[in-house]
Amino acid sequence: MTESMRAIGLYKHLPISNKESLINVTVPKPKVSGRDILVKIKAVSVNPVDTKVRANGDEEQEPKILGYDASGIVESVGADVSLFQEGDEVYYAGSISRPGSNSEYQLVDERIAAKKPENLSFNEAAALPLTTLTAWEALFERLNISADASVNQGKTILIIGASGGVGSMAVQLADLAGLTIVGTASREETISWAKDRGCDYTLNHHQDFQSQLESIGKSQVDYILCLNSTEEHWGHMVEAIKPQGKICSIVETEGKLDLTALQQKSATFVWEFMFTRPLFQTEDMQEQHRILTKTAELIAEDKLTTTLTETLTGLHAENLREAHRKVETGKMIGKVVVGAE
Repeated sequence: MTESMRAIGLYKHLPISNKESLINVTVPKPKVSGRDILVKIKAVSVNPVDTKVRANGDEEQEPKILGYDASGIVESVGADVSLFQEGDEVYYAGSISRPGSNSEYQLVDERIAAKKPENLSFNEAAALPLTTLTAWEALFERLNISADASVNQGKTILIIGASGGVGSMAVQLADLAGLTIVGTASREETISWAKDRGCDYTLNHHQDFQSQLESIGKSQVDYILCLNSTEEHWGHMVEAIKPQGKICSIVETEGKLDLTALQQKSATFVWEFMFTRPLFQTEDMQEQHRILTKTAELIAEDKLTTTLTETLTGLHAENLREAHRKVETGKMIGKVVVGAE
């Protein structure tokens, strides 16, 4: 007899105001094999990607389960697993091409998971994986910033959207890397949050960048990490980037970008998509295990902190709809987590 489990899923891609947008469902409990581990979910976090996948798509024949951040306990391991054993406490972001973490149990490839920071609760740990992986890959791989702080003295990064989930981690990592950090934030509470994480200066992203940068003596910057509306800020970024500088964005565009505008500066533009490695099963897929393991070490050393700001208790449809609603306002500071208990 096939075992079943509780989950939260959808059949139709609907606005979050519709109670059918996320519903409680019962689905078969997955069976472990290969390099997969089966995780008993203890907490999940909601990211903008959850809301985008939920709102867009065709009608589903089977319940589609979202969730791209989780912490939990390994219940069983596949025959080829070497990194974990039963009982290990883990955290991870998972893969966008597989059933997500909004369920009692989830299968995840061991190469993209890591042992949970020992000094964090499951709720605190669940806030970290997707945003940390995104920020880490963007800074140290896409922008090729050195992790050696001595190399980065005098170099400046502009982080557009410094108080959100990814921004909150990017600021901390950039601070560890010794960069001068200019973050954008527009409200008193977001400015305070960004500065507490490590921003040296803040700009209002609703106003002209150039005049604000000039007012702090930073007319051009070495790096730009765009975490909000690539199209809206494109002209500002082209103007603000130094010759031979580098721009990375995580936000997709509906229209075309004028890449020729970067030609005379020989500036680089690159995308960051955290799911690339698991989606394409890249040869370096296990880098995500390494990044999350290193993150746990930095947290244990008090060099990084969780960005959890709000917790909802009870992993069910009502709480997940509320978490999606909060994320869709675009005014979240840090991360919202839904704990299983």
